[in-house]
Amino acid sequence: MSATVRASTARVHLFNLHPSAGSRHTQKRLGRGRSSGLGKTSGRGHKGQKARSGNGKPKAGFEGGQTTIAKLFPKKGFTNAINGKTYAPVNLDRIAHWIAQGRLASSPENPITAKELVASGCIHSAHDGVKLLGDGAEHLKVPIHIVPSRASKSAIEAVEKLGGSVFCRYYNRLALYDCVKGRADHVDAAPTRRQDIQWYTEWKNRGYLAPESIAKMPVVQERWRQLSEQLSRFKTEEFAKR
Repeated sequence: MSATVRASTARVHLFNLHPSAGSRHTQKRLGRGRSSGLGKTSGRGHKGQKARSGNGKPKAGFEGGQTTIAKLFPKKGFTNAINGKTYAPVNLDRIAHWIAQGRLASSPENPITAKELVASGCIHSAHDGVKLLGDGAEHLKVPIHIVPSRASKSAIEAVEKLGGSVFCRYYNRLALYDCVKGRADHVDAAPTRRQDIQWYTEWKNRGYLAPESIAKMPVVQERWRQLSEQLSRFKTEEFAKR
């Protein structure tokens, strides 16, 4: 049996507009008498969990009153959601490949930052900062100048061996956003946690607040000099003895 569909040739007007067949249904009317079939208990039956008001379903994880499986297993480990950070890793072989393709370039005055890495597609997201890793150091043939958030010791050695430079700079969430977007209308963030202060004032980490970094970096802000002096005092300070 074949169906024939004929296109209507009548013009569309307000008086001949109507919903498509089957697109609208009569509303189910509950509690309107027994003769309707949905009166009294409104189709829910007598008592029971599914007859109660609300959605009639228990909360997630409810197992009928017995001890749930979430309580049967002990807690183990911890989460560091407040101070934990997720860095975007980038290896030297990937940077070398991007430089060979002409997608990245660096100089002492214009080093590679998170902005260039994201814009070139070398990394997809900066997350909480960029960490330079030393995998594939043998593929790096030209000196590079880069300013990540963190860097491994092997990466620092490989870059400086070719005459490049690595200076690790602290970024909080807002400062990293400004760096990626190329904004310079905000004051740079300074490390406030003791762990970050110790890390970015150490020359072995190539922290940008280390006195050696202040002396060697081609472009140094006056605020960095002041922070380097202020945050490095704790190394020489002594507690009063009682």
